[in-house]
Amino acid sequence: MNIALIGYGKMGKAIEQIVIKKGHTIALTISSTNAHECTPENFSNIDVAIEFTGPETVLQHLTMCATNNIPVVCGSTGWNTHIEAITELFKQHNGSLLYASNFSIGVNIFFEINKKLAQLMNNRSAYSVALEETHHTAKKDAPSGTAITIAEQIIQDNRQLHSWVCNTQAQQDQLPITAKRIDPAPGTHHVKWHSAIDDIEIIHTAHNREGFAEGAVVAAEFLIGKKGVFTMKDVLGL
Repeated sequence: MNIALIGYGKMGKAIEQIVIKKGHTIALTISSTNAHECTPENFSNIDVAIEFTGPETVLQHLTMCATNNIPVVCGSTGWNTHIEAITELFKQHNGSLLYASNFSIGVNIFFEINKKLAQLMNNRSAYSVALEETHHTAKKDAPSGTAITIAEQIIQDNRQLHSWVCNTQAQQDQLPITAKRIDPAPGTHHVKWHSAIDDIEIIHTAHNREGFAEGAVVAAEFLIGKKGVFTMKDVLGL
């Protein structure tokens, strides 16, 4: 499988190691130093692209992939307001997109546990809920895309909550998120349901980037030969 890496930061380098270990080929690498080479012509022999950049460039990259029939796995975060439009663009062009706010298999299992717990806690007015996330200081967005996914899952299944706020005082109908940036933390997400009687807590702690990189490559393998818009739920059969 010929893979293009769009973004060659810490995640890109971690993905590269997994790609090589799995016997695939990095046929093209796009970084800030050769961004001008991110053209359809240079992707002519690419089976799938893996995009990990940021909100400043992700839309440009995804639009190119959608309009030129380049299958792409996207792990960039911070562009939630454009997801619906980009999804529609891939559908219009019969393209292939797999987006996730987090590619870790453990995190995606955590998502399912979080949703189930939120459903069980719906209308349990004795409990309040809060979310804390910790990442390394190079993490640009706060809260993280993973934290936003967790928060929106809770809000969807809790009639008392209508929105979330980050690092500020929450109103009664808001879910508070505390976003910490501490090196060298690769990522911890902690959901706590608190009452006067007891606490219920679920925590996911990443020890390194390997789990995220592994999941991204597994997603790329899944996307080969498929048309449509997918998530890690499709990859993992959740």
